[in-house]
Amino acid sequence: MSKPLAALAAAFCLSVTAFGVHAQTVRPEQVRAHLSFLTSDALQGRKSASRDEAIAAAYVAAQYESFGLQFAPTLSGFVQAAEVVSPQLDGQASLQLGPQSFAEGRDFRLLFASGQTVEGPLTFPATPEALTKGAVIVLPSDGKTPLTQWLREARSKGVKLVLAPDGTEASKLWDGIGGGPVTPTYLSETPPSRPRPDVVLLNASAYRSLKSGDSARLSVKRSDTQKAFTYNAIGFLPGTDPKAGVVLITAHLDHLGVKNGTIMPGANDDASGVAAVLELARALSQGPAPRRGVLFVCYGAEEAGLLGSAHFAAHPPIPLDHIVANLEVEMIGAQDPKLPKGTMMITGWERSNLADALKAKGALLAKDPYPEQHFYERSDNYSLALQGIVAHTVSGWATIPTYHSAQDTLGNIDIPYMTAAIQSLVEPVRWLVTGDFEPKWAENGRPKP
Repeated sequence: MSKPLAALAAAFCLSVTAFGVHAQTVRPEQVRAHLSFLTSDALQGRKSASRDEAIAAAYVAAQYESFGLQFAPTLSGFVQAAEVVSPQLDGQASLQLGPQSFAEGRDFRLLFASGQTVEGPLTFPATPEALTKGAVIVLPSDGKTPLTQWLREARSKGVKLVLAPDGTEASKLWDGIGGGPVTPTYLSETPPSRPRPDVVLLNASAYRSLKSGDSARLSVKRSDTQKAFTYNAIGFLPGTDPKAGVVLITAHLDHLGVKNGTIMPGANDDASGVAAVLELARALSQGPAPRRGVLFVCYGAEEAGLLGSAHFAAHPPIPLDHIVANLEVEMIGAQDPKLPKGTMMITGWERSNLADALKAKGALLAKDPYPEQHFYERSDNYSLALQGIVAHTVSGWATIPTYHSAQDTLGNIDIPYMTAAIQSLVEPVRWLVTGDFEPKWAENGRPKP
């Protein structure tokens, strides 16, 4: 161990809790060991609903067992499986706009695709009022409204096809999803009620040729529907008071797999969160039994649309009204330069009383500096929040430059920062599970389905 890391570990070993006993130490060697396995080439980027994701879940399950955790009530093991389905595309897409024909690759990139023919008259350029069910819209090129915001609104309103100018922002989104086209993946038990619109990124020449009122027809062949399983790794630490409820500590264990022949390691996103869940499980399981039970969950298929957490919320191993709070850990492998040194952001700070309470007990937390990014709705905590559970996500640097790239490697993880961040959560979470504090929504804080 380097001298700085040795000094950090020594400092942690000297920490003392308010109860007069030594706090459980989170060691950098343990953090690195988890990351080394989860980001190794052997796991091929832990693609959602894949054999590699299953291996990651098995690793987490083995760690739970070594800590002495139990199966969650109603489960017969540490892993909960859910079937997912997704259409597979066969060949290149074609786009007809009025009398003109355009080809995928030459004239446009296909970002999202349902695998079905989509057609209708163009609304060009789109306005917020034009976002209606079944509409075919062309986004303006002025860049005043972020592309991601347009797409969120288009999906919520039932738009079926979005044509957008290609460019810097579109390329960032393309790279962020690991390259397209992305097809809808969903739980077989719950087909999406609001399908994502097909999205086409037009090059400059094709975009200039658009005319309002022209008819549009996007054609892409759908070969078949693939079925697979995603996996949630769940461990349970029983509480001494069954009436006190359960606290949920979570992260997601999947990533993007292999894109264009390159492994996407997903060290920060979200092997770092998995390591945090495991180290919190280790710490809490080695101390006195908590008053409240604790469920530790590492979800599958987050990258495919929060599917693992959605399945957990639909099939909880304990009644949802017994869960008093959920703390999700996402991307804590590096420090955001916008945040105070050494801190993590927590999404939706003002939505409940939980963030203030955890910070008061020593958690290194700060407010989310990116409210326009809607991170609160983009992580697994949201699946639980929609069920009425006070749920938040902590993150180190949510807009890290290596996001969804082959450079999200173990070598780019700040191990001392990450170790200290996890350590700062140990005693606040211990306080939460041993006391009687009641997490509550602020007025208008609870999200609406």
